[in-house]
Amino acid sequence: MKSDLSKPVLRVLQLALLAAILLVWHWASLNRNVAFFFGRPLEVAQVVWAWFVTDAGIYRHLWITLSETVLAFVIGTIGGLGFGLWLGLSRGASALLEPYVTAANSMPRVILAPIFGMWFGLGIWSKVALAVTLVFFIVFFNVYRGVREVSPTLLDNARMLGASHRQLLRHVYIPSATSWVFSSLHTSVGLAFVGAVVGEYLGSAAGVGYLILQAEGTLDVNTVFAGIVVLTVFALLLDGIVSLVERRLLVWQPGPGESGKT
Repeated sequence: MKSDLSKPVLRVLQLALLAAILLVWHWASLNRNVAFFFGRPLEVAQVVWAWFVTDAGIYRHLWITLSETVLAFVIGTIGGLGFGLWLGLSRGASALLEPYVTAANSMPRVILAPIFGMWFGLGIWSKVALAVTLVFFIVFFNVYRGVREVSPTLLDNARMLGASHRQLLRHVYIPSATSWVFSSLHTSVGLAFVGAVVGEYLGSAAGVGYLILQAEGTLDVNTVFAGIVVLTVFALLLDGIVSLVERRLLVWQPGPGESGKT
């Protein structure tokens, strides 16, 4: 449902809500017991300022976490896209492998972290591997569903016009799966971040997850919240990049309410 508010007014209201949340947090944190568990917003801001300006010590950790996230996002997306197309187009392979894919998707991926640590060590690749398992299945199931939901009538008409298998793949199957892919990428970029940070949290020597783990070990709740804020901001930036790419590549799609126009 489209909002009746203009975009500038909506942005002002969103900022006002954020300011209200911060004020409530600040007021509540005046109580020492509350501050022990939830920190103080001003002290969280001081930690973030020290990380980026005063000490500038976060850039190496942030680079590692972002590298893990981007690598996992790219590898998981390409793998999910290719496997989803193949399984969606191959009825025999789909019938054979579907229970195994479902079983693998049902597995709690966190339990794989120690195994990946044994295989790849405590470097970035164990975190990338864990994050790939989160991204892959999201993309795979969306591509698989997009291919399977192609209209049989559309396929029959394309074949009647002499379309080859390669032309069907390029002009029918892939465009059909594209919108499903981008709907999954918004979730996937967040999951790639989650996988990277969880992997760092479970065992690493660098990364923002490592900083959060170190702060937790000393009961430094302000640094923990500072890490959460930094991760949230950069996850939103990555999601914004995905949205920009989506708008560029899906310009052919009708806007809301336009599909029914003649």
